[in-house]
Amino acid sequence: MNPISRHDSLSASGGTADSSCAPSITPARNGLASGELAFSSATDLAQLIQRKQVSSLELTQYYIERIEQFDKVLNAVVVRDFERALEAAKLADESLARGHRLGSLHGVPMTIKEAFDVSGLPTTWGVPEQRDNLALDDATVVEHLKAAGANFMGKTNVPLRLADWQSYNDIYGTTNNPWDTQRSPGGSSGGSAAALAAGLTGLEFASDIAGSIRNPSHFCGVYGHKPTYGIVPTLGHNPLGVVSAPDLNVVGPMGRSAEDLELALDVVAAPDRFRSSGWRLVLPPPKARTLRGLRVAIWPKEDFVPTSVEISDRVQEVGEVLARAGAVVCDLARPEISPRQSHNTYLNLLASAGLVNLPDEYYSAIQSGAAELDANDGSLLAVLTRARVLDHRSWSDHDEARTNDRLRWRAFFNDWDVVICPISATTAYEHDHRPRLERVLTVDTALTSHYEHYFWVGLATVAYLPSTAFPSGLSRDGLPIGLQIIGPEYGDRTTIEVARLIAQELGGFQAPPGFGA
Repeated sequence: MNPISRHDSLSASGGTADSSCAPSITPARNGLASGELAFSSATDLAQLIQRKQVSSLELTQYYIERIEQFDKVLNAVVVRDFERALEAAKLADESLARGHRLGSLHGVPMTIKEAFDVSGLPTTWGVPEQRDNLALDDATVVEHLKAAGANFMGKTNVPLRLADWQSYNDIYGTTNNPWDTQRSPGGSSGGSAAALAAGLTGLEFASDIAGSIRNPSHFCGVYGHKPTYGIVPTLGHNPLGVVSAPDLNVVGPMGRSAEDLELALDVVAAPDRFRSSGWRLVLPPPKARTLRGLRVAIWPKEDFVPTSVEISDRVQEVGEVLARAGAVVCDLARPEISPRQSHNTYLNLLASAGLVNLPDEYYSAIQSGAAELDANDGSLLAVLTRARVLDHRSWSDHDEARTNDRLRWRAFFNDWDVVICPISATTAYEHDHRPRLERVLTVDTALTSHYEHYFWVGLATVAYLPSTAFPSGLSRDGLPIGLQIIGPEYGDRTTIEVARLIAQELGGFQAPPGFGA
């Protein structure tokens, strides 16, 4: 049977999922409750399979039934490959019965962002003209994940060309946030985050150039890791016909625990095929295994960046929790960079990377005179418009500025282990599919453009730094607030470990109501 691709356009639907009907599969042999399996970490699922407390086939059937039941209101898993997933699960069980374990993800069912190539499945990036583009080969990370024993049930939704913090397109329709289906799950990995939060998959893998892992993690209350630039191969996560790795862009794991991020990163982190014949990647161990003595700089707000008071306050509150646990916490420590200039550098490099651009109507507005550009304007609109025609010399100047900031960050991390700061200015916002020039986001009482909110995600991205998104609890109106932990280049194990330690103090993933928890 061919894989199922959901090409029907689904619109946002109100309400929450009906939890009165549980899937018929009951893979809970040894007292494992259905909800416990649905929202378990991939790390725990792999251990259950290894101990033969549940089979890969039972678990894969279970998640498939959850997708068929609960995804009707979410529209997260938009490409479905159930038959091949079940066959892979059977083979995993047969292999384990013979005493052979494929790897650390043996038998774990997972999904992956639509932008990754999976042989035989469509890779469209939400572009209607590419709806019939079937991948001939697996992306490098898919190869690694399969080799470690994971089986793929399908692919999750994205915005058009991955260029939005919402997840909708004309091929697959709109993905909804499981905490409130009237709201966005974030983007561009919104389908990934929604599927994880609703307990439709064991693990996810996504990408990030402008917060596309971290923003959906924040909006949906899950974990995500943006790796140090260049440590995970990106081949097979490219626009049609492109094989080169763009500047800034990384691919990384998403999960329901920090342990899942560590597990998946260990599977995929490696030199790409151009470097593999001569390079070897050895990530340093975490700087700390306990919060006591951990050196934490918190960055709750920045004067020129609109950020809701509740989110800034949450950063401060997390700092206080860590201080009580014995960490050394400071809200004044900063790298010797100009935040505004760093942001400007990021926007220019982001635009020149070619993966993220303002929509054509922005440029049309400029050309028609409907919008004006001041030569000194540092807004995203101005920067991206200028960067659209960025010459190599100008790019080199921005790269030089970025490299100097990388050195300043390195000096900063000689004294501090991590930085904790916001990911986004607000919690998940309501779906807004108007032309992008018309979109307005309210940050407390300030009215802002949707495109004014790249600062927090750009801090780590422009300097090639790792950043781990973690859930910090709910807002006053019951929506997740995620924060990010930024560490030194190649300090990926440190940021993930700090997220694990924070979960011991705050609690970790919470399942949204209405999905059989």
